[in-house]
Amino acid sequence: MPQSLALLSLLVADYDEAIDWYTRVAGLDLREDTPQGGDKRWVVVAPRDSRGSGLLLARAVTPEQLAAVGNQAGGRVFLFLSTDDFQSDYHRMKAAGVRFLEEPREEVYATVVVFEDLYGNRWDLLQPKG
Repeated sequence: MPQSLALLSLLVADYDEAIDWYTRVAGLDLREDTPQGGDKRWVVVAPRDSRGSGLLLARAVTPEQLAAVGNQAGGRVFLFLSTDDFQSDYHRMKAAGVRFLEEPREEVYATVVVFEDLYGNRWDLLQPKG
């Protein structure tokens, strides 16, 4: 039976500020926002028109989780957002206030640029070659 990676849990400080940033600024779609009792919610965002994996926005509650918000990969690029229209997405995100850490560059595998989300997690926006 085929398998696929469905969701990746991403620690956030607040559900609503994360939903706002990932949908309004990063341009992802809110796929689900279901109360789970108490203050817990099942919140999923994913790229528009994507049939692949999404992000489960998980509100940090313990001191250890709170310390990891924005640093889930120890300062390395953590997530990779693939596009088939790099220039359009780059300029839309830049106009929306995304903080890019460099200018776009050409690599052998893709056109790529590193950006930070609202918490400081590093992402690659990339358009694969070929």
